[in-house]
Amino acid sequence: MSAKGRLEREYLRSQHEDSPMSGTARLARGLLPKLLYAAIVIALWQTAIVVLELKEFLVPSPLAVFNALFSPETAAQYQWWTHIGTTLGEILAAFVFTAVFGFVLALLITWSDIVRGIAMPVIAVFNSLPKIALAPLFLIWFGYGFTANVTIAILVAFFPVVLNTTTGLDDVDEDLLDLVRYLHASKLQVFLKIRIPMSLPYVVSGLKISATLSVVGAIVGEFVASSQGLGFLIKDSQAMMNTPPMFASLILISCIGLGLFAAIAALEKIFMPWNRSPAEGGSR
Repeated sequence: MSAKGRLEREYLRSQHEDSPMSGTARLARGLLPKLLYAAIVIALWQTAIVVLELKEFLVPSPLAVFNALFSPETAAQYQWWTHIGTTLGEILAAFVFTAVFGFVLALLITWSDIVRGIAMPVIAVFNSLPKIALAPLFLIWFGYGFTANVTIAILVAFFPVVLNTTTGLDDVDEDLLDLVRYLHASKLQVFLKIRIPMSLPYVVSGLKISATLSVVGAIVGEFVASSQGLGFLIKDSQAMMNTPPMFASLILISCIGLGLFAAIAALEKIFMPWNRSPAEGGSR
């Protein structure tokens, strides 16, 4: 094939891959297997209930769980939107705090050896503490409600952002740093032009971990110090051995965590297209 023919073929292929229809097709190919897996899990779940004759107070059927979620009469009894809004607000507040202040603290640690010497031992101590053991203290200090739950979630989710970002800011080729120092680049220029851009994959990785841990922390807080939220609903339903709303709450918690994780991954693809895996990038 001539060089002109190869160029035309590559151009047509790039146009096809970048077209909206191609993007829709890729989304469908990624979504359909997940829906199929979910359908298989639900089918196996229902089959196990029927075959093993499990009682509802042990394991509810999918129909009972969906009835608790979507039946107007039953859903009104559990006040789903109130509990979802409470938990989602706590998770987002904790995640935003950890994302902003975790990144700022990592910058300060990398910028100043004095800050590093002070902050890293404190981070090591707090990161090693079992967070559930601190929850009663937050209950005494902040009382029941939003503040205590967000504080617990922040304590659980904060350190991965700091540690990952610090690692990314430190993980710069020394030869490159020597070169820019030779060119008389200032410390601020090194951070803005080299350290921060090269640390972005580490930052995103820390944010993904923080997103899931924010969910964990918020639910732990609601177990201990809340009268609203999906964690509180699980605890309240446990007292009455009412398993359908417990399973429904777990499904909703998983959806919130997956949604936040997917949002970060989508932003990563938008702002860091060069960081895609070979499977995502496709062949050219």
